[in-house]
Order: sequence, then structure tokens, then C-alpha cells
Amino acid sequence: MRTLFRKVLQMSLLGGGALLLSAATRPATWHWDIPSWAPAPVVPSDNPMTAEKVALGRRLFYDKRLSENGTLACASCHLQKLGFASGVPTHVGAHGEPGLRTPMPLANVAYLPSYTWANPQLTTLEKQMLIPMFSDQPVELGMGGQEKALFARLSDDPCYARLFRVAFPEAKGAITLSTVTKAIASFERTMLSFDSPYDHSLHGDKTALSPAAQRGEALFFGEKLECSHCHNGLNLTDNIRAANMPFPETGFHNTGLYNEDGKGAYPASDHGLRTVTGNAEDEGKFRTESLRNVALTGPYMHDGSIATLHDVLAAHYSKGGRSATGPHGENPLRDQFIEPFEISEAEIADVIAFLKSLTDQSFLTNPAFSDPGKTCPLALPSASPSGKGAQ
Repeated sequence: MRTLFRKVLQMSLLGGGALLLSAATRPATWHWDIPSWAPAPVVPSDNPMTAEKVALGRRLFYDKRLSENGTLACASCHLQKLGFASGVPTHVGAHGEPGLRTPMPLANVAYLPSYTWANPQLTTLEKQMLIPMFSDQPVELGMGGQEKALFARLSDDPCYARLFRVAFPEAKGAITLSTVTKAIASFERTMLSFDSPYDHSLHGDKTALSPAAQRGEALFFGEKLECSHCHNGLNLTDNIRAANMPFPETGFHNTGLYNEDGKGAYPASDHGLRTVTGNAEDEGKFRTESLRNVALTGPYMHDGSIATLHDVLAAHYSKGGRSATGPHGENPLRDQFIEPFEISEAEIADVIAFLKSLTDQSFLTNPAFSDPGKTCPLALPSASPSGKGAQ
């Protein structure tokens, strides 16, 4: 995997068989349409936001021509109605083989300091996009070795010829891995979710949460459950990067999901952060997921092995990690805050009511994030289409 990543990164920098197109008008300046209380996301200096890139990236995100056999698009594993999660434990790739981990939801992905479940080295969406396109363990979009075919497919489409030209005038409309991934990353950064009932409650609307959700909020942030040690802040995760921060915050944790040998081992198929760092103490550590729209983003955990929020609470966290109920007992490597607690069915219902208050209906139905269809836009937008929320 590391060799593959280095290879495709080098190819993206070299441009890999680009098609040169004529120059076009200068891209418009981007404006983040976000609540006053939310900081601006961090944007790489070599990929400034423009409406033209976003329009192109949106089209690419939904285009199945980005897979080897034309069967999958980015949107095949990231469904808007599910908060851009998949709804399945692991998604089958273009070759029909099952995935290794559950696809992650994309709400507010612009604020993350690293991408995928357990690779702190993937610090930009541009780099992350290379993984589903070219990975072979497992195969996702299956484009490894198919770069020329990809460029040819896109070049043959007159709409893409125009969109790349106006999105990347400085590159003279070149269709390369660099411009493809930059466009998709730009679109993904617009997927901002700040309009949930919880957002409104947190910023002044005392009627936004039901009594059950208010009780659940107290439990969630209280010392009994200790949820907020890892799920806090803007995205209810301890992974955050924003323009007003001097440095990013990252969090990878072993929650005690498995204990295969009595010493804390996770299944051989996925050792989590340890796979990247090689450190034994990183066994079973995965990035803390955001809880935005969490009622819709199941199944849960890195491998989708827990079906419902009820089971997340009752069969996993309340036990001090699900492995505690197995033959080898509690995982000795689990995070210090993963300790068993008693919780009633009524309290579980209240916590779930609170978690449902994190659902942002406007995000799930925002037409700016939907499939643009096959019609090529005659005019491109000139301002941010997204990000509205509690003011």
C-alpha cells in the first residue's frame, strides 16, 4: 500500500498523459457560506477554492467512468441521503471483492487533519482520492494502470474539455491526476453540515431539542458515559483542523472492539494504526469518527460490525469494549476512557434521541451536493452553494 501511494503520488505530480486545452477566463474567488460561529476550513495553497473547480468536482464525484469497468463512482459508496456514508459494512469494489473497512461519511470532511480510518499520513483530500482510485488491497475503483484510459474517457467528453479548461486555466485545461483529484477535493470541501437541531440548540434555540434529547445530551457529555472525551467540538470528534488553529488535533483510539489472543490483538485483516506506524502500542487504533448525521451513517465502527446505535451503546461501550464479552475478555490495549458503565434502556433511548438531533436534513437534501446529471452547465456558479446553518 505504501509503495502504491508513493507511485500514484509521483504520477499525479508528473501529470501522467495530460490533454492540453486552450486557456479560459480567470476562476472566481470562493466565499465560505458558513455560520458566524464556525471557523473557515483549511485549503491547500496549491488548490485554492473556486466555483469552477467545485462544479467540475461534483460532476466527477458522480461519474462512474472513474472506475475501471464503469460500475462505480465516488457517490456509489457515499450516498447523500445517508450523510455521504454507504449504509453497508464494507462496499464491494469494481472487481466484486468486498472492501476492508466501511466507507466514511463526508459531512464537514474539510475540517479533518487526516483521512481514512487509520493513516495519519494522508493529510489532504487530494492525496486521499488516490487510494480508492488505485488501491489493490482491496480494489475499489480499480484504476491502477488505467490512467491513460481515464484521461481518454474524460477527454472524449466535450463537457469535461470545457470544465477542465475553465477550472484550471493555469494548467491550460490539462486533464491529469492532479487536476482530477483537486477538483473532487474541492467539491468535497463544500460538504458542510451546520444545520442540525443540536447546532440550533447550541447557539440559542432552547426549543430545538426534545426533552429526551436534552437528557441524552446530559448523559453524553457527563462523566458516567465519558463520550465527549473523544467526541467533542465542531464535529464531535477529537480530530479537527481549521484556519483559526495553530496546529491540528488528531485522535486515534483502540475501543476494545476485538481481543483475539488475550493480549489485545485485532483480526489479522486490519491492525489499524499499527499497519502504518509499525508500533505495537498502536494495535487496533482507529480515527475517531465524526458523529454528525450519525443516526444515518451506520453500520458502525471501522468494519461496520455493529449494526445499530443501540448496540454501540449496549453491546460495546457499556461493556468496556465488545471484546469483554468474548473468550479473551477486555482488551488490555483499549483507551483509558473505555470503561464499563451501567445504563438503562430508558437512558439508551435518551442518548439515541440526542444522537438523532445531530441529523442535518438540509445537508441531506441540498441540491448543490446532488448528482448533476448529464447536462453540461452553460453557466458556472460564482459563489459557495453550501454551508448554511445555525447563525
